[in-house]
Amino acid sequence: MRAAMTDAHDPAMLAKAETLVEALPYLQRYAGRTFVVKYGGHAMGDPDLAHDFAEDVVLLKAVGINPVVVHGGGPQIGNMLKKLGVESRFVDGLRVTDKATAEVAEMVLSGAINKEIVRWIAGAGGKALGISGKDGGLVTAKKVERTTRDPDSQIEQVVDLGFVGEPDRVDTSVIKTISDAGMIPVIAPIAVGADGETYNINADTMAGAIAAALGAARLFLLTDVTGVLDKDKNLLTDLRPADIARLQQDGTISGGMIPKLETCVHAVEAGCEAAVVLDGRVPHAMLLEIFTSRGAGTLIRV
Repeated sequence: MRAAMTDAHDPAMLAKAETLVEALPYLQRYAGRTFVVKYGGHAMGDPDLAHDFAEDVVLLKAVGINPVVVHGGGPQIGNMLKKLGVESRFVDGLRVTDKATAEVAEMVLSGAINKEIVRWIAGAGGKALGISGKDGGLVTAKKVERTTRDPDSQIEQVVDLGFVGEPDRVDTSVIKTISDAGMIPVIAPIAVGADGETYNINADTMAGAIAAALGAARLFLLTDVTGVLDKDKNLLTDLRPADIARLQQDGTISGGMIPKLETCVHAVEAGCEAAVVLDGRVPHAMLLEIFTSRGAGTLIRV
């Protein structure tokens, strides 16, 4: 039974109608397309934001867009390693991962976190299937190779990060099968190498490789910052690869934002239409970015 109609001239009702009308061209543009969403950071640890995220993903699926979720879990891995008394060492932001650490990472990422996100999506009325890069041959990894320069001798040395990998090949068949069945793929950044070993992959890197392979309309990197800011802390809403190179050279872009933007550039140059760095702490930020003319983050495209 419908509720009694409120005043059709109520400003709040009119505002809702205007919002739907504003969203119409975007709904038409993206119907049938794929969005890859890297989910992590503060939003993952906040129950209210997690609920909002799940609702957003279910809404995308309901309006004919195919969302693909790739999640991180660095803090959760760190907490579990502490509980187990295993010390972590980092090189350039990447955790040095021995055999035992790799096993813990897989347990946390493919187990606890992956299934929790599936549960959130189910709670919002959607259907999700949790997998990792191992399943269906989705991602074949290769070992990450890094070098570091000794501060005293200035000699460059090779650093062995252990079982830290990056995507070498991506076979999207399993993603398409899940999406075509009306479900939302939720992917843990774990994959097998050609050597048969299990590798832990940075979630941003995993999401970028999958977005490129799918020819996704959008790659969303949900972060703990507003987006890319200029030197006066104003949001830069639209960037090209050449802009990013210039901003990195003059120091505007630094720290953890550099690898995120490198992921975005690699993705858009390899087949993804555009990437967005977005503040995952803002409720429904992804919907604001997709379905309004104003947007909510920094868009990167070629």
